[in-house]
Amino acid sequence: MAQFDVYENTSNSTRRAYPYILELQNDVISELATRIVVPLADIAVMGNEAFKGLTPRVSYEGKELLILIPQIASMSTKSLKNPIGSLSHLRKEIIASLDFAITGV
Repeated sequence: MAQFDVYENTSNSTRRAYPYILELQNDVISELATRIVVPLADIAVMGNEAFKGLTPRVSYEGKELLILIPQIASMSTKSLKNPIGSLSHLRKEIIASLDFAITGV
């Protein structure tokens, strides 16, 4: 498990809207039984609504997705099986969105 790893959403009830889960938690606190995560939402299902500075847009596996920073949550490490990729190349944008959500700047 690593910061900005991408996981498939295994929930049958939410997978269509949120096909992937993005881990935000830094590896420094990897001994916890939970991880801080956000869903990656299919932009078509979301009605193409993005909030500038808060929901970065990303192309992943041929899908246009939004990183839903406002839906930050925690998940058990047992729920996050095998990472299928990484968005570490978007670190700057993700951290900026988290900062905007918390500080408004």
